[in-house]
Amino acid sequence: MKLELVATATFGLEAVVRREIEALGYRVIKTEDGRVTYIGDERALAKSNLWLRTADRVYIKLAEFEAREFEELFQQTKGIAWEELVPAEGNVIVVGGSVKSTLHSVPACQRIIKKAISVRLCEFYCKEQLSETGAEYRIRFIAHKDRFLLLADTSGDGLHKRGYRVQDVAAPIKETLAAALVQLSFYHKDRVLVDICCGSGTIPIEAALIARNIAVGLDRSFAAESWEIVDPEIWKEERRAAFEAADLDTPLSITGMDIDRRAVRAAKANADEAGVTDDIDIVCKDMTEWILGEGIPKGIGADEHGVIISNLPYGIRIGDDRGLRAIYAHLKWLMNNYPNWSFFLLSADKNLERELGRKADRRRKLYNGQIETQFYQFHGAKPLRDMNVDSAQ
Repeated sequence: MKLELVATATFGLEAVVRREIEALGYRVIKTEDGRVTYIGDERALAKSNLWLRTADRVYIKLAEFEAREFEELFQQTKGIAWEELVPAEGNVIVVGGSVKSTLHSVPACQRIIKKAISVRLCEFYCKEQLSETGAEYRIRFIAHKDRFLLLADTSGDGLHKRGYRVQDVAAPIKETLAAALVQLSFYHKDRVLVDICCGSGTIPIEAALIARNIAVGLDRSFAAESWEIVDPEIWKEERRAAFEAADLDTPLSITGMDIDRRAVRAAKANADEAGVTDDIDIVCKDMTEWILGEGIPKGIGADEHGVIISNLPYGIRIGDDRGLRAIYAHLKWLMNNYPNWSFFLLSADKNLERELGRKADRRRKLYNGQIETQFYQFHGAKPLRDMNVDSAQ
């Protein structure tokens, strides 16, 4: 069955999600704010949920139309072939939002859409009332300037819920954003990676999952697994293929450090739950006292071409301006003394470049929850092997 799929994304990550979709072998037909639309089938639906690291959810696009009156919304919705998706006992739940539309009442739109779906299904299945005792079908509507987009949520819980976060700390970074930071950096599995403020370990864990080519959805379930339109064998086959695709042999050098012992305990517990304990060295260490080549990372000299990726503790989160200044001062020292290292730093501080005394090679606006941040990228010298690859090309 040919499907039009929509992967939603945090603002600023659309291009990263697009690259992931294309890497899975699917054709993207549209990229817009917060959404990437592509063509696939039932197998693409399963594969996308299992593999997409930076998307929030995967939807099936059902319809798009204009509606300025409730009767128009009802008729347009009723005209969709809901019976092709929802069985007689299916439990339909409608959620959504309305922005700059004539039909601005979200509860009213929910009632109208739910009623239209119910009427259509009752007529098709020759029933006076639906039992709604079966699998859940969550339908999302997005109304913007009188244009309605109807989507079926195949993921259920957001894709950031990998299942490994068993312990948390204050202001944790979302798993999807952490995976994006790793993908936007120079990190690959034969390089050294350090997170200087690792918190609950999300960035190192996501880096290890990427390096090991471990599908992030392997240990969780999805809403569409209980839908009749997807053969259960497809899910079994894709899970088996994902399991076999993992690289469990390549040695990794990933380190997470944090000054807070509670954060270190949380990071170790989460890494264990994710199955990457042996891939990450998590240490309790004040990054302002960290010097390369003194045992952290293990066996790594100061001349190594490494990568630092970190979600810095912005003042808005920790409220300790003096501590922040100390972190900036040591980062500046590290940059000046270890030119082979690349620094990828997420921060809400618009003065970060001035504090570090260096203009970023690249910046990217991203949102950490509701906080607008910049992903500052300071590039170190390229390893000789990378320079040889570039010259060969």
